[in-house]
Amino acid sequence: MATYSFQDTSFTITGVGGAISLGSGSGSAEEGITIEPIEDKNIMTIGADGSVQHSLIASRASTITIRLLKTSKVNAQLQQMYNLQTASALTHGKNVITGRDIARGDIITFTEVAFSKQPTNTYAKEAGIVEWMFHCGVQVQILGQGTPEI
Repeated sequence: MATYSFQDTSFTITGVGGAISLGSGSGSAEEGITIEPIEDKNIMTIGADGSVQHSLIASRASTITIRLLKTSKVNAQLQQMYNLQTASALTHGKNVITGRDIARGDIITFTEVAFSKQPTNTYAKEAGIVEWMFHCGVQVQILGQGTPEI
């Protein structure tokens, strides 16, 4: 039987301003972390006669969205890092994010990472979540096979 738990994940952002844990234990919202490629890896072109051409796109760019509970102390840490890094081009876009799922064997590395924008901040009846979005120049992802049966 295959199983999964967010408790087995660890994500860390490292860059100008420090190193911050973003995975399990960081006050993650139920919606967790999403990784999404920016471009398709393939573009298919169909000719007038029906011939097909595939173009392999070299980009490994992606976005990563980290969703934290509004009450998470990590929001303040990310805000400090954001303020420092967006003050100058000298400090912008130099982060590395690493992610692991130790039970599944997944390893994900993002380089050339920049904060996408200041997150939306809502004050309402319920505390809600804060979504931090990052643009990642290069993503290398290795999905594991999961743990062997014991």
